[in-house]
Amino acid sequence: MRNGYSDEYYDRSNDREEIFSKAVKAGKRTYFIDVKATRNEEYYLTITESKKRMDHDGRMSYEKHKIFLYKEDFDKFLDGMSEVIDFVKSKQEVVAREYDHNNDGFETTSTDYQG
Repeated sequence: MRNGYSDEYYDRSNDREEIFSKAVKAGKRTYFIDVKATRNEEYYLTITESKKRMDHDGRMSYEKHKIFLYKEDFDKFLDGMSEVIDFVKSKQEVVAREYDHNNDGFETTSTDYQG
């Protein structure tokens, strides 16, 4: 268990020393933003999207996608991300969603429109 979330969310096969971690739950997805260190003690980020899926046999599984972001790329990445987000916000209405995760594993959603 890490940050209150099951270890099922993680693929630890390539893990390095974890320095800091932030989990962001968003509906059926959870985003993990982890600060890790190389063997030379250089920090980098891993950003993992973990999405709960139902297998064809009815079992729950997690689909994961991961990117690595190195500190020398932080500024360019943030600039690009900000530009893309600003573009989307200028073209479409942004819908903010709040998720309440119940003890039974289901979530309820409330939606507020923001312009």
